[in-house]
Amino acid sequence: MLLAVCFLVIASGEKEIMAIETTKYTVVEKAGDFELRQYPRHIVAETLVEGDFDKVGNEGFRRLAAYIKGNNRKKQSVAMTAPVSQTKESEKIPMTAPVNQQREGGSWRITFTMPSEYTMESLPEPVDGRITLKEIPGQLVAAIEYSGTWSRKRYEENKARLESLIRERRDLKPVAEAIFARYDPPFMPWFLRQNEVLIPVERIPN
Repeated sequence: MLLAVCFLVIASGEKEIMAIETTKYTVVEKAGDFELRQYPRHIVAETLVEGDFDKVGNEGFRRLAAYIKGNNRKKQSVAMTAPVSQTKESEKIPMTAPVNQQREGGSWRITFTMPSEYTMESLPEPVDGRITLKEIPGQLVAAIEYSGTWSRKRYEENKARLESLIRERRDLKPVAEAIFARYDPPFMPWFLRQNEVLIPVERIPN
């Protein structure tokens, strides 16, 4: 199922609604605010940022937003004529949600999921050497959703809650670091924001 989030954008003093493609997944199980999801293979643009939890998201967002807005290289071959030429042009890529933040050693990995119509071959090369494109295999993910601020305190509280729910299951075990997923732009009022904690898991054989 393809979901869409509506972002409220202020442009020229008028309000506009912009539909944003969100990452596809299938809900495998649901119990209260706990969900077990199956995500298909997908492509992300990612960048590693060092610093405090509350600051790295903004820096990573700026880098990745610049990439999808045209700070990329699209190598385009031109039909054989005289002379032979090659051109470079910028390509804009639609925004998707959520923006993900995940611990990576002493840094944080910030990722944008690329729109589903793109492949690794069709995506333009980033100009910023700090950005890489990566194909993520399909994975099983435990998730909980919460509203409110993007503070580390709120994230850690909900991360601990999700880890506790996974331990209670006894049939699941985490296989990667937790992911902080943000669905809304910074100007969205804090009490309306949709946030999630995601933890990739695998089933424990009986």
